[in-house]
Amino acid sequence: MDLLVAYKEDPAGRNMAGYFMEMMDEDDDGVYRGSSYDLAVIDSPAVSADWLESRFSYDGYVFLSRHAAESGRLALTCHSTGNFGKAMLGGNDMQVAVPYASLQKSYMRELWARRREFGDFEITLEATHHGPTALERPSIFVEVGTTESQWNDAGLCRSVAAILDGALSETGEYPSAIGFGGSHYPGPFTRAVIDGEYSLGTIIPRRALGDVDREMLSHVVSRNRGARAALLDWGGLGGHRRHILDLLEETDLEVVRV
Repeated sequence: MDLLVAYKEDPAGRNMAGYFMEMMDEDDDGVYRGSSYDLAVIDSPAVSADWLESRFSYDGYVFLSRHAAESGRLALTCHSTGNFGKAMLGGNDMQVAVPYASLQKSYMRELWARRREFGDFEITLEATHHGPTALERPSIFVEVGTTESQWNDAGLCRSVAAILDGALSETGEYPSAIGFGGSHYPGPFTRAVIDGEYSLGTIIPRRALGDVDREMLSHVVSRNRGARAALLDWGGLGGHRRHILDLLEETDLEVVRV
């Protein structure tokens, strides 16, 4: 069973949580109980929830969250968490979380199938960033962006939550991969997840490839349990292409260009 997690001061997370609460009963510990998943509203920011497993023991964790961007462009996003260098926003230095790749793929496919309901919103993965990073069970962030207007739009947040609800009940098994290259909003990887065979765990963007050495790659592979392939945004590797290819030759991952 999974645990849905929302930070009480996050309006988007709180609004998404409201959709699920209507189908649940709260117990004496403040946890909302459901038949297939539970829900907890926490007092500290989701990006700093490395402590979560000390209080809640579940098979996976799904963070309901707002998405912010300086550009202000409207987006519905989903991503794994982790830090390839110094932790700037939660989590630990040079640590990535265990991704929830199968749920991400199911959710993104469901969201894409209903994209006409969301008008001008971009539907996109994000590269792996921020915390928490220390959880030993799979986790994923599902986010509504991009300004307070959208975060406080209960109807929008509930629509996203309903799609997540469907994905939670229909999560399948897919071959998983690790992504290398591209921008923070990795279009080739988003398309690969929606249309291709692979689910995607950790996505290391071009700006972080210089932080990847043998030790970091070994750590990423170990956290992406069962990953079979490395998906490379071939045009988005910059000057790191040879370095990444050399490192991947020392692994068992199949190299796939996208």
